[in-house]
Amino acid sequence: MSLELVCPAGNPAALKAAIDAGADTVYCGYTGCTNARNYPGLNFEEAEMAEGIAYAHRRGRKVLVAVNTFPPAGNPGPWQRAIGHAASAGADAVILADIGLLDYAARRHPDLRRHLSVQASASNELSIAFYRDRFDIRRVVLPRVLSIEQVAALVRRIGIETEVFAFGSVGPMSEGRCFLSSYITGLSPTSMGACAPASHVSYVDDGDATLSCLGQVTLNRFTRGEAVAYPTPCKGRYVTRGRPSYLFEEPVALNAIDILGELKAAGVTALKIEGRQRGRAYVTEVVGTFRRAIDALERGGQGAVTNRLASVAEGRRETRGAYRRGWR
Repeated sequence: MSLELVCPAGNPAALKAAIDAGADTVYCGYTGCTNARNYPGLNFEEAEMAEGIAYAHRRGRKVLVAVNTFPPAGNPGPWQRAIGHAASAGADAVILADIGLLDYAARRHPDLRRHLSVQASASNELSIAFYRDRFDIRRVVLPRVLSIEQVAALVRRIGIETEVFAFGSVGPMSEGRCFLSSYITGLSPTSMGACAPASHVSYVDDGDATLSCLGQVTLNRFTRGEAVAYPTPCKGRYVTRGRPSYLFEEPVALNAIDILGELKAAGVTALKIEGRQRGRAYVTEVVGTFRRAIDALERGGQGAVTNRLASVAEGRRETRGAYRRGWR
């Protein structure tokens, strides 16, 4: 079977752009804290979601709805409403991470397909089997910490579909377990879906350089001509022992376009493009390029598509991440 191309949509325009550029499947979320990209100007109102699902279905494509943050104790209502609306609007699956929401969806909407979000941090056979057996998840989105060999070993043992990241931002933190941003901003990425929220981001001129700041914390200093990356704590440049360096991870984008054949041979079901906070131009360029690469792979011509995605990559740099180097 051909690799399924799963693409981001931060708004209705991006959804249409992704589908028109060749996405098999689009993933998106509702406005508010129920998904892990809760930023101003992003996401879908309920009517927009229903219209987007209808647009995709008319073209034979699928829509997955991310409800992948963790409700605070005593307030599951917004998350349950999101699941209910996704079901009534005809979503092809919901992407969930919280055990309580998985249980709710399995009981109240048993016919709604369930995928396990990367935010659940399930990266080994036992943890994936727990969600598979208890909540009948049909697909797991694997964290960006596994080599291709590790992915292949998991695929052989878990007995469900696997989705892996193929392009977009990478970070050194365990998915769904990152708290650095919340220490600086007071807003939790895991329950409010806002890592390094734009309301706390600023860029300050410092002579011939630019400082990128999150709240009151300076995360990086860029000299003239350097690509200025979005200020997230895990990709800050910190001074230790008198020398500035990237302690955790550098601003760099994952790009697996050159190893699609290996991912397919490993048994991967779907390739996920990251970037719901990015615009239509990004979506069109990345989705179109991967569509051509997957089609070329199916014709037996991997490598026939030229990779020109560095211009839209974070920091304008690319890596194959853990697929090649393993987890550090």
